[in-house]
Amino acid sequence: MFFDATRNDHGLPFNPMKALIGPRPIGWITALSAQGELNLSPYSFFNALGENPFVVAFGSYGRKDAAAFVEETKEFVCNLVTWDLRDAMNQTAAPLPRGESEAEYAGIELAPSRMVAPPRVAASPAALECKWLQTIRPTLLDGRQGEHFIVMGQVVGVHVDDRFIVDGLVDTAAMRPIMRTGYHDYFVATPETRFTLKRPGAA
Repeated sequence: MFFDATRNDHGLPFNPMKALIGPRPIGWITALSAQGELNLSPYSFFNALGENPFVVAFGSYGRKDAAAFVEETKEFVCNLVTWDLRDAMNQTAAPLPRGESEAEYAGIELAPSRMVAPPRVAASPAALECKWLQTIRPTLLDGRQGEHFIVMGQVVGVHVDDRFIVDGLVDTAAMRPIMRTGYHDYFVATPETRFTLKRPGAA
């Protein structure tokens, strides 16, 4: 099939784009407002943008609390979502009123960060402490300003559970991270599904 994405004339019950651009890693973002209100919410439009230094970004459709809080206090934490944390993560996607803690609502224990004020999810095997760089709101082809808010941050601190460091390497698959695809579907990474490919010319 082919469809014009500017018109969304796909003729399907749901737009297939999220299913095609996936599976996507999930940034489980903790942020604090200027008043100290905590937000914890999952963003599947999330990824690393580059290294030296590492820059990460999450995309919010609409200026939701996480994006607003990050801009207010200039800090956030990206927590890794794993198979064991899938239900807790899903609970934090509830549309709570601004200022009501999703962590408290979902019964999630938090732990202090080292270099930023927002806490991290204690049970997550990895967390990235970030300082806000900028938020980009793209101008669309028709000249309108979109409702897409791309929040970018520089990683300043990294937490990794020592159990998942094997022979000096992080065993990502052993953490069993989950990834989002379209509709209500997710994937999980496991050691059984891992494979290795070295780039041409790699040592």
